Amino acid sequence: MELGVPKETKDQEYRVGLSPSSVRALTERGHKVFVETDAGTGAGFSNEDYVQAGASLALATAVWSQPLVVKVKEPLPSEYDYLQKGQLLFTYLHLAADRRLTEQLLECGATAIAYETVELPDKRLPLLAPMSIIAGRLAVQFGAHYLERQQGGRGVLLGGIPGVTPGKVVILGGGIVGTEAARIAIGMGAQVTILDISVDRLSYLESIFGSRVELLYSSTAHIEAAVATADLLVGAVLVLASKAPVLVSRQLVQTMRSGSVIIDVAVDQGGCIETIRPTSHSHPTYLEAGIVHCGVPNMPGAVPWTATQALNNSTLPYVLKLANFGVAALDKDLALGKGLNVQNHLLIHPAVQAVFPDLVH
Repeated sequence: MELGVPKETKDQEYRVGLSPSSVRALTERGHKVFVETDAGTGAGFSNEDYVQAGASLALATAVWSQPLVVKVKEPLPSEYDYLQKGQLLFTYLHLAADRRLTEQLLECGATAIAYETVELPDKRLPLLAPMSIIAGRLAVQFGAHYLERQQGGRGVLLGGIPGVTPGKVVILGGGIVGTEAARIAIGMGAQVTILDISVDRLSYLESIFGSRVELLYSSTAHIEAAVATADLLVGAVLVLASKAPVLVSRQLVQTMRSGSVIIDVAVDQGGCIETIRPTSHSHPTYLEAGIVHCGVPNMPGAVPWTATQALNNSTLPYVLKLANFGVAALDKDLALGKGLNVQNHLLIHPAVQAVFPDLVH
């Protein structure tokens, strides 16, 4: 099969859908890969790296004309005209937070498979996990930076020093993002609180972190008390293919101390904090109610060399199946089949259907 790998167009998104090593794995199996010129340079992969791996360099129009297109982020409006009927698109989509893209995919007739909804029988999300790990670790790294006074923050050193109280990090959600955020925050020496609605998950987190983390059931009262005293609030809530629930109201944000920081990793699914809105790597923060907000939906794009390889380690087996079998791969691999969101002008994934019932036919 012929595959196309476009250059990402989202602001400062330097990841690329296929690394040179993934291209080599495909070309060695007889597939043809067309990579847009300079698609990988931001991640540290030169055009020559791709040529040596067996790829052909091409313009965007040629790359997008292939029957299988492998990306990282969702198509932006400038790319909508490239989408074609019957084309296989394999990328992150997050349709629940993007009605316009959902409508465009339905109209064009492409077969859209979302990384984030590929689901194993044990409910794990293998293609979301690597980016969740990176986003969780970056959330605290970013937050520590924005707490600096010169960045508009309170001037708090998360780790503190002997004789001075360390900063307090509050994490909403104890999944992969929350766990990795806690890991970094603990390493920095911060006080850490995780809130989650799963008692089983809280027990698991206790087995990992012991007494180094305060683990609380995610009730309204606990959220209110924790948020009001947080120096860094990390939103790490995930509901598969659906909008994130709003756990922190605008009124509750106003109780936070001026210069505190909010990093909402759930922003690509609408966010779990009412005052959050999507930002970009070029303009990552804004001030509202005296609180520094960061809502970058593609945080792993800040570390594209690491993130591209981490993503490819997980996506390549599925890309190979799509290249080998085309749309039939969705039936051959049930986990991959769960990734199907849109096909033949129809909205397929049940969770996305629930968000846009008026688009279901």
